[in-house]
Amino acid sequence: MSDKTTTPWSAGAATGIGSMPGGDAREAAKTVTGSLERLPYLPELPARGPGADMIGRTAGLLVEVYAHVEPSGWRISDRPGRDTRRARSWLGEDLDALEEFTQGYEGALKVSAVGPWTLAAALELRNGEAALSDPGACRDLTASLAEGLRGHLADVRRRVPGARIVLQLDEPSLTAVLRGSVKTASGYRTHRAVDRAVVEGALRDIIGAAGGAQDDGTPVVVHSCAPDVPFALLRRAGAAGIACDFSLLTERDDEAIGEAVESGTTLFAGVVPGTDGPLSDPAGSVMGVRSLWRRLGLNPGTLSESVVITPACGLAGASPDYARKVLAHCVRAAGSLADNPE
Repeated sequence: MSDKTTTPWSAGAATGIGSMPGGDAREAAKTVTGSLERLPYLPELPARGPGADMIGRTAGLLVEVYAHVEPSGWRISDRPGRDTRRARSWLGEDLDALEEFTQGYEGALKVSAVGPWTLAAALELRNGEAALSDPGACRDLTASLAEGLRGHLADVRRRVPGARIVLQLDEPSLTAVLRGSVKTASGYRTHRAVDRAVVEGALRDIIGAAGGAQDDGTPVVVHSCAPDVPFALLRRAGAAGIACDFSLLTERDDEAIGEAVESGTTLFAGVVPGTDGPLSDPAGSVMGVRSLWRRLGLNPGTLSESVVITPACGLAGASPDYARKVLAHCVRAAGSLADNPE
């Protein structure tokens, strides 16, 4: 197995995916940093409205590409407008809150942005079709996103100088892009599937841009809460970790997961429901992870260094009380995996 010491998260770590309920940036930052001592993250608060959602936040990071809100969603603009300013203002507010609650912090810290393919599937061109329909627009978006992320990561490092930054790319539409199942504006047709080599190349460009931002690199985790996560493609593109909704995995995924783990890729296993409901005991939450390890014939002793425990997806749809309970539960479940890997 590859050496895991290069990853900034420690064995037995737990984290969240990104979104939190409500609209209070300070309360969200306080909850996340107080609950997750090993791998806290910058929360997203989409309940505030357009610009605080994951597409709007990432659109605000783009360099020389701008977007505004239409009834159908986010559309590329000629110049920055009110929606871009609002997205940037909310991100600044979130970063201020994170900075306040990470004074003196040293350790891993995760920030997230939408990946190039989900962005291309969500952002509309001036004709109303997704940028995904235009290969040139996809290339421009990827280049703009890479430049924007360099600046964003540098800003986070200035604010939290003791942190080792981890970048999460959210790619819930990645499988649909590869399958050709992203609908056109009319809803009656779908956009053509993008060649896997093109998809992999764009992701490699973004991962390389993040990794080149500091001498010891910025590990990139790619997250998708959709079925059929392309583990092999993401591993080849250079992802240090792959985050998924563990309940959507099937035994068809076993071989690709095994190859990824054995090559040193960390599995961010979303094992705790993201919306209100009863929680099992922490050991029960990670029972499926232990079963996967047995099926793969992997050494149980590698579990806590190869797996990070997370909620199944973001917590925007949860109550504030449940969101706090979920993060604490993930920490206990990760501890159970470390203490009793068998």
